[in-house]
Amino acid sequence: MNKYLLGLWVFFNVCSIANAQSSYPTRAIKFIVAFPAGSATDQVARLVANQMTKQTGQPVVVDNRGGANGFIACELVAKAPADGYTVLLTTGTTHSANPSLFKSLPYDPVNDFAPVTSLHFNVFIFVTSSNFPANSVQEFAKMAKANPQKYTFASANAPSRIGGEMFQVMSGTKLVHIPYKGAPQALSDIMGGQVSVGWSDLSTAVPLVKAGKLKALAVTGQDRLAILPGLPTMKEQGFPDYQLSNWVAAYLPAKASPMMVSKLNALMHAAVKADRGALDANGGYVILQSPEEFAKLQANDAAMWSRVTKAAGMEME
Repeated sequence: MNKYLLGLWVFFNVCSIANAQSSYPTRAIKFIVAFPAGSATDQVARLVANQMTKQTGQPVVVDNRGGANGFIACELVAKAPADGYTVLLTTGTTHSANPSLFKSLPYDPVNDFAPVTSLHFNVFIFVTSSNFPANSVQEFAKMAKANPQKYTFASANAPSRIGGEMFQVMSGTKLVHIPYKGAPQALSDIMGGQVSVGWSDLSTAVPLVKAGKLKALAVTGQDRLAILPGLPTMKEQGFPDYQLSNWVAAYLPAKASPMMVSKLNALMHAAVKADRGALDANGGYVILQSPEEFAKLQANDAAMWSRVTKAAGMEME
């Protein structure tokens, strides 16, 4: 092939790729969700998928690949084609916390992904079973101090694990950690009394609290919740430095083009804005960022998790 023909071939291929990206999407998009169905991440993913389907006319399919601390979903997307049709929906668990919790990961949270946008921020609530004898954080702390390692706490992700570890450090108690694959399974065992307490995202736990199946002891944010106005904060119950939150966000594989990242960012922002009330109803708050802003958030969050895990004396697994 001479230089003239080679130049034409490159030109037409570049134009073809650019045209395909500008008309994106032209077929079904798959959201790979790093946590099980029913989790907060799953609920955000399904809301965005529904609105994107309506707005683009192309199906957006939600594929839950929960378990293994998000490793399965992250590794799958990291190795997927960077064409914009395989999107990771995950949280700070996989991209900010896991590097401080595990000696090795099957994916690189920075180099294997192209950040698209944050979507939703969530605080947590401290819960126990409806018939558990403690009715406040202070009451539980007193019981746990008197009976070291008698009581257990469930975790379904890094923030809920850190929730329990921070509580032990700040209250001077010793609990037994029980890990779970996802929040629905953890809450089921808390309701049944198999596990004493846990820290859960709002969208999963609040309906169970309102139904009387769980008892909420505190909210982990700075302010009380509009959806549970009678629930005091950790600060109000003697833990002024206790703060726990997490974010849901989207990523593409690392080699995705800036044009593709920008296009998906705009589509996801429009989807959230079209049904923002559904997210607000679950508590937490929406924050839509540019890819650059979100990358900075991830980096800052990773530094915070490193400080917290070291302060709690947690050993990497």
